[in-house]
Amino acid sequence: MARQVVSRKAKAAEAEAAERLVAEAKAKKKSGKRKAKSAADVRLRLYWGVFSQNLKRVAVFEFDQESEARKRATELSKGGKSPHFVQRVKEEIKPE
Repeated sequence: MARQVVSRKAKAAEAEAAERLVAEAKAKKKSGKRKAKSAADVRLRLYWGVFSQNLKRVAVFEFDQESEARKRATELSKGGKSPHFVQRVKEEIKPE
């Protein structure tokens, strides 16, 4: 029996068609996935926190009481104790 002559152009066309089918299947699979629900709007409240050198929160003040928070940090830092600092703290407001 004689061998059949295979056309390179035909083989290339078959390979391209197979690649397209695989790509379409992947695209279909991706579009079929469920998207994760976006988080509902989370409301945050801003406070001033006084922290120790070990990043442990020592005190919390309302946002409009920044000067009191800074005074508290300097009081805690006096006398050779570890330094304390003031930093903004965001906390989530939980719906009631």
